[in-house]
Amino acid sequence: MDIASIIGLVVCLAMVFLGIWTSGGLGSIPNFIDIPSVAITIGGAFCCVLASMQVKEFVSGLKSFTLIFKVPTINTAEMIQKIIDLSNVARKEGLLSLEEAAGDLDDEFLKKGILLIVDGTDPELVRAIMETELMSMEGRHKDRIGFWESVAAMGPAWGMIGTLVGLVNMLQQMDDPSAIGPNMATALITTLYGSLIANWICTPVANKLKANNAGEVMLKEIMIEGLLSIQAGENPRVIEEKLKSFLAPSERVGAEEGGGEMDG
Repeated sequence: MDIASIIGLVVCLAMVFLGIWTSGGLGSIPNFIDIPSVAITIGGAFCCVLASMQVKEFVSGLKSFTLIFKVPTINTAEMIQKIIDLSNVARKEGLLSLEEAAGDLDDEFLKKGILLIVDGTDPELVRAIMETELMSMEGRHKDRIGFWESVAAMGPAWGMIGTLVGLVNMLQQMDDPSAIGPNMATALITTLYGSLIANWICTPVANKLKANNAGEVMLKEIMIEGLLSIQAGENPRVIEEKLKSFLAPSERVGAEEGGGEMDG
């Protein structure tokens, strides 16, 4: 469970309620609850996005919300060490020995690449197959990210539509001074809802999914470069240095502790 996402969303909402409470007291909280505004802003934003895609894609986008609460199983330093270990096996026992090692791997992407190498597939074809699968994965991720970015864009827009509806009602009742205040408040609440849905939920979700996607793409790029280096028969130490270039300087220390064998 990714505690950062939970804390961020909960504390954001708490700060809003704290602001309402400290400025107007607990009795003012019901003033910020308006069902018609919810229908116009939230209902309109999501239905507008639904109109732009297939139902299956819409449902998949909604389900992707739960992904921000899962900690990505991405350990780049561990993966580099695993590739170095495979390169040592291939250097000592030959590429065919990797088939047995592939059986112990949990990552299907890495296992697929190893089996392609063992089958004697041309290096360029191996790269093409692996990169095609990587692009396909990234495309699926971008669809989910795009869903939340679309809702984030539609939220404030539909909030403004709700505001205009409220202003029209207000202007129609200008002869009744007592109705001006409530109608103006309702008009502004829709703008508040639109901003909340965009900045409290949708934008953070999209950014979290982007970060997770970037980490997974980098991990798979490391796998591709590592496997092709093994197939080319490069020295494990050279492979290690090549793959460590993907890491930030602060992360390379941990990767260096595992180290690769430097047999010639």
